[in-house]
Amino acid sequence: MNLYPEITFQTMEGFGGAITDAAGYVYSLMKEEQKHQLMETYFSPEQMKYGIVRIHMDSCDFSTEMYEAMSDPSDRELKTFSFSRTEKYILPMLADAENAAGKKLKLMLSPWSPPAFMKTNGERKHGGSLKPEYREFWADYICRYILEFRKRGYEVQRISLQNEPKAVQPWDSCIYTAREEKEFLRDFMYPALQKHDLCDVEVFIWDHNKERVYERVRDTVDETTKDMVAGVAFHWYSGDHFEALDLVRRQYPQLKMVVSESCIEYTKFGAADGVVNAGRLSHEIIGDLNGGMCAFYDWNLLLDETGGPNHVGNLCHAPFLYDRHHKELLPQLIQKHFYHFAHFVEPGAKRIAFSKYTDELDVTAVQNPDGKIVIVILNRSEECLSVVLRLQEHIVPLQVEAQSICTGVIV
Repeated sequence: MNLYPEITFQTMEGFGGAITDAAGYVYSLMKEEQKHQLMETYFSPEQMKYGIVRIHMDSCDFSTEMYEAMSDPSDRELKTFSFSRTEKYILPMLADAENAAGKKLKLMLSPWSPPAFMKTNGERKHGGSLKPEYREFWADYICRYILEFRKRGYEVQRISLQNEPKAVQPWDSCIYTAREEKEFLRDFMYPALQKHDLCDVEVFIWDHNKERVYERVRDTVDETTKDMVAGVAFHWYSGDHFEALDLVRRQYPQLKMVVSESCIEYTKFGAADGVVNAGRLSHEIIGDLNGGMCAFYDWNLLLDETGGPNHVGNLCHAPFLYDRHHKELLPQLIQKHFYHFAHFVEPGAKRIAFSKYTDELDVTAVQNPDGKIVIVILNRSEECLSVVLRLQEHIVPLQVEAQSICTGVIV
């Protein structure tokens, strides 16, 4: 396995996860020492060093119930807008996360659905689209969310325009075609950001599965929008599609690419085989890094022992589960896998070139700002594999155990 630090690619921004209403609710049930353990693991400089957080605007499926900040179609000045539901569970967890990090965390805000009265189907669920007459109002509503976070001292770095805009879900969802997303951004969202003095907020398009990421960028980014789009966000759930990332990287090198959501859905994979599931997610991160990803947001930072709460029963895995009956915090194997990336790959690191001898190993490598080289190796096979690591004339033999992940640091 050869390392070539003289050839560099994207610059890393960091790793993090989502503080959802569900995560915040479960967090509220925990003892103080358990909260401390969770926050120190994720956010302290000595452990996983998470520096970025994704938060939903209004409810998502991982909420204890559906809610929206205002529901009065006659209130065009947002006088009835209430931030209280976000303050109930999300902000206490976010405040503790910043205390553990010892710094301001950078937030990404994403909507799952506009208020029901703004939509063609008259409900938050089951898709539907934004009514054209509400596009300007909805853009102001999103800006209001940004301003509410900033008023409380939180740093909103970026937004996406819509979570999973191609999915009609039994939970909070809304459909946008590429044309609709482009028009909403160009004619309403970007002008609203300008009007509210929020032009420093980065706008990310798509925020859905990887297999359509290239087409969405191709159909949304043109001469009229290219200066409005900071990047493209994508999810894991439809498989690898690393080639799609490579297409975006080659055709649109100015765009940032971020994984905004990734987790094991119990309906697809089940909860039983933690080793295989952890390998799936690490394979995803490595492939996305090699495809040009600059930031990774895990999905829920914390869930209960069932993989919820979720107001429609869409249960998923998380790096930490909390057994409500036994009052026990349960670190999962995927947390240990994520540690290999989040702890060792620093913000500002540049991905570097490498070559490997077998497709049985997943590999990525970066050079941190301090000059140290980090190489992460994942062996998903059922056999121990030998590796000879070479940097110029320096050679180190390694053994990578079956179904394991390991990290090397070259000083």
